[in-house]
Amino acid sequence: MFFLPLTTYIFNSNYMKRIVPFIFILTIILSGCGSSKKQLQKGNYDAAIDKAVKQLRRDPKDVKQIDILSQSYKIANDQDNERIRFLKMEGRPNNWDEIYLVYKALNNRQSLVRTVTPLNMNGRSVDFPYVDYLPEMVNAKRKAADFYFAHGNELMKSDIKESYRQAFAEFIRAKEYIGDYEGIDKKIQDTKYLGMSRVFVSIQNSSVLKFPKEFEQDLLALDLPALNSEWVEYHTQNLNNNVQYDYFVNVNIKNIMVSPPQSLQSDSVIKRDIQDGFTYIFDKKGNVMRDSLGNDIKQKKYKTLQCALVETIQSKACRIDGDVEVIQMNPNKVLKKDPIGAQSNFENVSSRALGDTQALNAKQLERTKTALAPFPTDIEMVVRCSESLKMAIRGAIQNDRRFIQ
Repeated sequence: MFFLPLTTYIFNSNYMKRIVPFIFILTIILSGCGSSKKQLQKGNYDAAIDKAVKQLRRDPKDVKQIDILSQSYKIANDQDNERIRFLKMEGRPNNWDEIYLVYKALNNRQSLVRTVTPLNMNGRSVDFPYVDYLPEMVNAKRKAADFYFAHGNELMKSDIKESYRQAFAEFIRAKEYIGDYEGIDKKIQDTKYLGMSRVFVSIQNSSVLKFPKEFEQDLLALDLPALNSEWVEYHTQNLNNNVQYDYFVNVNIKNIMVSPPQSLQSDSVIKRDIQDGFTYIFDKKGNVMRDSLGNDIKQKKYKTLQCALVETIQSKACRIDGDVEVIQMNPNKVLKKDPIGAQSNFENVSSRALGDTQALNAKQLERTKTALAPFPTDIEMVVRCSESLKMAIRGAIQNDRRFIQ
């Protein structure tokens, strides 16, 4: 096998220690350059500008980055100015918002580039002439706000919820841009109210069994704020007689079945042998026999204990069935109907011991401590269904939210 001299390994090791950091730094520089150049080649001019600026903050004399920045900045500005010229020539009032945003982009780009200027490439100054975009931005912003305000007023003339919702967004945008239109806060409030869809949720009990009002109120404790959205709100109590509801969610209780009380009894006899003293063992002559140590030989004596265990299983069940239907008022039609159901069960197991309780094990003995219980009334059985029924109602309403707009 061929071995290099030790001095060669030392030289290579020292060389690598010097060259690795250099390679690492060179890789970063080349990757940065390649990255900004790639963005320029792809036509992502603002991305190319951003990456070039970051590189120039580290090395203001990087000729390649200066060239990429200069090219990207000119093309991006030319494109934006051409877009503004087109939008102004088109003359549409709703163009002013885009015009404002393009001017804002021009201003932001200029502010970014000024963080690394002045720049010098190969002995010549690279110019990025300053342009005051603020007057144009203010003008475009005002005209955009005027359009939004006027368009919002126009939309309010249509008695359609979607128009009110759009008008609300227009007034909000106008206020964000300018904010000094007379009565704009009232218009925002009015369009929010007129654009809102209101849903009234109620219980309709058509079963033969009538339940208390408190039970109905408990069923409607549905955490309504969690169901509300930007343009839909749920109610379980009528706000006032002037409120017009757009949807009704009827929780229809159609059938309540309560089984009669049932008691099933089973008897079992438990026997157990326990030690009951001892007896001596006698020999043929009638003498007590002794072991090798001289002790009397004894024999354990057992007796059988007996106890009758009478177990009683009490049971009663309740089942509630119905559906949740979503009704639209304009036009009047049923949008969705989902079946719902809930069940509650009462069960009590008690035992009674007749005889010697010493025959029972620990578990059997524990059962005898439970006594017969009074059966719940039919109404109490219905109330026991409330939690599972509420979950079924909440689940149905949650699933049907997509039908309410």
